[in-house]
Amino acid sequence: MANTIKDQQDILTKLNIHVLNPMQEDAVAVIEKTTNTVLLSPTGTGKTLAFLLPLIKLLDPHCADIQALIIVPSRELAIQIEQVVRSMGSGFKVNAVYGGRPMSKDKIEIKHVPAILIGTPGRIADHFSNKRFSKTNIKTLILDEFDKSLEDGFEAEMKEIIGQLPHINKRILTSATQSINIPGFVRLDQPTTVNYLKAKVQSKLELKTVVFPSKHKTQTLLNVIGHLGNQTGIIFCNLRDSVDLVSRYLDKNKVNHSCFVGGMAQKDRERSLIKFRNGTNQILIATDLASRGIDIPELKFIIHYEVPRAKEEFIHRNGRVARVDAKGTAYIMKGEAEDLPVYVTNSKVVTINKQLDRKPPFWETLFISGGRKDKISKGDIAGLFFKQGNITKDQLGAIELKQDCAFVAVPKAIAEDLVGKLNNTRLKKKKVRVMVLED
Repeated sequence: MANTIKDQQDILTKLNIHVLNPMQEDAVAVIEKTTNTVLLSPTGTGKTLAFLLPLIKLLDPHCADIQALIIVPSRELAIQIEQVVRSMGSGFKVNAVYGGRPMSKDKIEIKHVPAILIGTPGRIADHFSNKRFSKTNIKTLILDEFDKSLEDGFEAEMKEIIGQLPHINKRILTSATQSINIPGFVRLDQPTTVNYLKAKVQSKLELKTVVFPSKHKTQTLLNVIGHLGNQTGIIFCNLRDSVDLVSRYLDKNKVNHSCFVGGMAQKDRERSLIKFRNGTNQILIATDLASRGIDIPELKFIIHYEVPRAKEEFIHRNGRVARVDAKGTAYIMKGEAEDLPVYVTNSKVVTINKQLDRKPPFWETLFISGGRKDKISKGDIAGLFFKQGNITKDQLGAIELKQDCAFVAVPKAIAEDLVGKLNNTRLKKKKVRVMVLED
């Protein structure tokens, strides 16, 4: 059962959003009055909020079961949507379940049944097959980034999940691309499509091609990074081996960064993103795993260290920058003897000469051994740092609160001092450890 329920205006005020964009307005109106909706819009245009706002209106505050299921193709997208729902302060409980973390955590969290369940296909299928909750009142199904969720690798699990949901009366599918046939088992009868993919929106993304001599690719990459100074961005690779190679080279040249690839432990993936989001590390080296579900508002550039094989992934990568009204640049690295894929157009060849001084990172990340399950809030953490840490408001960076821990960005210059002041102190009723989060 929900706590105090907020209406749409309350939610927008809490999110500090004054007005919805045209796509969001259209999507909300269509979703509210139709049974089946397909929402197509470029990355960074606010699709998540566009389907969450009408979803909240559908939920019954007196129902104690799961009422809406949101299926996503990646763990990070599940986490991100969960964070957005929590930030809305809707009054409804939400949980995200996904592979890579202990099943015991899922069981503890969903013991107190959420109104909204978000998850990856494999983990949701596991919960379904083990009958860990009632599916009777799940009446809304949302497939976010459905082009990925309905790929061959997920199709069997998706079919199994949807086959166990006989009471669905509203389906919402979203994507930033339009390149997939929707299988019959989704039961998407006569959908209404909201399509903003062909809308004439002036893109603020600039494409630049950097040509590198044979055997000097990593050095050229370093030159591009030096040219960009302390801007925040992602270096995209096609393979994990390439990520490892680039990471070793940046380590050798003392360039702080995070890595993000499949095969990393889930805890390491989450912490890598946390340090990237809060500014501890300004560069993320990643595979296409990072092309979806990561929203970093201050992202200024991406570098295609390796150009993706498919146009769709190129679109999704580029969608990490120049989001909504922001400007950004995508750099494409090309060998002298290489040809760019035909889908790469309007890219200007540039010569990288000017180098800027990269300053050491300003922020450091502190780990706190207490979280939501301990009834700890972001306000409690801020209070601890202000009162016992004796820091000022501008010395407190981003706070990320998890179920069993929290992460706080503070100036690197005072991080160790704060650990000395705050480690083994009480936060609410819990004695917590505070330490620097190591790589």
